[in-house]
Amino acid sequence: MSWQAYVDTNLVGSGKISKAVILGKQGGVWATSSGYNLSAEEQKAVIGAFGNLEAVQASGLRLAGTKFFTTKADERSIYGKKGADGYVIVQTQQAILVAEYAAPTQAPEAVKVAEGLADYLISVNY
Repeated sequence: MSWQAYVDTNLVGSGKISKAVILGKQGGVWATSSGYNLSAEEQKAVIGAFGNLEAVQASGLRLAGTKFFTTKADERSIYGKKGADGYVIVQTQQAILVAEYAAPTQAPEAVKVAEGLADYLISVNY
């Protein structure tokens, strides 16, 4: 399966994720949903967030120009909210999945989708 298919089918295609991007841990966009563009600075911040969890917990993250508050940050996942909308960021061995969701989707629904794909990618050494 192509990286784009993971975004289109597994993430956005789930109906629980509104926008998504898969970033390589070494940098670069592997796949993204249509019209969802993280700036180079935002990509760098997402990739670096796992190396400085306290900072991302304190200051939040900006994704595609929208500032989110961080609600959870650990070595595997970072979650954030802005009003009723939010994001789930999950790292695998080689990639970082960024999945935004919009109301009426609730955080646990989006988490299940994003973390589920991450579990699969980890199982196949990605």
